[in-house]
Amino acid sequence: MAKTAAAHVQAGDREVRVSSPDRVIYEATERTPEVTKLMVAEYVAAVDDGLMRALRDRPTALERWTSGVRPGMKLATGPGDRGADAFYQKRVPKGAPDYLETVGITFPSGRTADEICPTEIAVPVWCAHMGTLTFHPWPVRRDDVDHPDELRIDLDPQPGTSFSDAVRVAGVADELLRELGLVGFVKTSGNRGVHIYVRIAPRWEFAEVRHAAIGFGRELERRDDQVTTAWWKEQRGERIFVDYNQNCRDRTIASAYSLRPIAGAPVSTPMTWSELAGVTDPGEYHLFSVPDRLADGDPWAGIDETHHSLEPLLELWEAQVAEGHGELNFPPDHPKMPGEPPRVQPSRRVAEHWDDEGNRVEQRFE
Repeated sequence: MAKTAAAHVQAGDREVRVSSPDRVIYEATERTPEVTKLMVAEYVAAVDDGLMRALRDRPTALERWTSGVRPGMKLATGPGDRGADAFYQKRVPKGAPDYLETVGITFPSGRTADEICPTEIAVPVWCAHMGTLTFHPWPVRRDDVDHPDELRIDLDPQPGTSFSDAVRVAGVADELLRELGLVGFVKTSGNRGVHIYVRIAPRWEFAEVRHAAIGFGRELERRDDQVTTAWWKEQRGERIFVDYNQNCRDRTIASAYSLRPIAGAPVSTPMTWSELAGVTDPGEYHLFSVPDRLADGDPWAGIDETHHSLEPLLELWEAQVAEGHGELNFPPDHPKMPGEPPRVQPSRRVAEHWDDEGNRVEQRFE
């Protein structure tokens, strides 16, 4: 069979070459027809305004599904995931065009890398040509990669809970943000969760932004018994987990207008708060429906107009520490941090041993 000729997609002022344009990336569903590689690239070009608002000048990792999305396919999440069908690309891929710009970043290990830094829509379109479906931007800009300008609140439904539960909790989160004088911008995750972004002045380091997220999550947990900040899955129960660690260095969330590797080509879609309250099926927002929606206006058009102070959230954190609620666990790829609880799930812990004066003298684990 003859190889299909490459196609070209207009991306801003550039034409971007797309090889194997007929390759099926998403199979047809009851709701959507099949999606080819060319259609993915055309979608990326079509959501230029919203996508670049999310990516512009940010170090961005790529989630590449070069063979498409099929049931049972797996994404590599670490060095041991050999044979996975998809992978994260944190360094610039080979063959990058000369208009692609980069920015240097430092990982938690102290290692450094040059990561893609989109400055024009042709860059994400070229990434789509390379099999990228989901873009994972850092919460920083290229002019200051150590001070986030974004607080990210990830509401993650646990087993036994639903997207509708996350939507309800998001409404409580919105009320809390407003009480604190902060404006949150909300989007679907493209799957079952809900993401809330708050633009902040780039004055605080990652550790402080993470503490602000913990402070917010704990206060939300105090107000709503369907919310948890428990890091260990066995402790979360049927609740909505506030994933505070999404604010750590080198932890990222699918960007606004990113496709997700799920049947039906769903999109992580920005919403107004009133609109989100009425959504029951996030899968309705997909590659075929979102471009027309964006053409009518982006709900996140004003996100860059205000950069809030983080102080109200840090005050929550500090008050909680004063009450005895201190540090929480970091992700496993981060170095052990001062004050962090043991990185052993609670069910595996054995008794702590104390002397007669109340001092811990030994702690054993199975």
